[in-house]
Amino acid sequence: MSTRPVLRVRKSGAVLVAALIALVSAVPLAGAAWVLTPILLIPLAVLLWAWRAGTDVYADELRVRALFGGSRVPWSRITELAPDQRGRVSALLDNGNVIRLTGVNRDNLPLVLAASGHPIAGSAGAGR
Repeated sequence: MSTRPVLRVRKSGAVLVAALIALVSAVPLAGAAWVLTPILLIPLAVLLWAWRAGTDVYADELRVRALFGGSRVPWSRITELAPDQRGRVSALLDNGNVIRLTGVNRDNLPLVLAASGHPIAGSAGAGR
């Protein structure tokens, strides 16, 4: 197993900036009354999700990370990578399960495939 990912794919940095702005903007509202303090949890959760969530490509596996937890999928179990109508990419596994690859879209799918070094049949033109 590799120790460093070949490629890291994350959501747009704009989501991170927007969550940070929302957190700073919520501080005066939360400071008005202690009852409103939990309002800070919403932009904080979005900020942590935008920072953490994504897909890490290793030579031998994919790691899909979410706000809490994640999944490790060996390349040998992936039969197809295919974008949906909105351009989000999912991995079809050999047991029929589907895992959505956070941060991976139709535009950066060729980068993921190139970084993996593993050809996946049926992924190049799917969904176009």
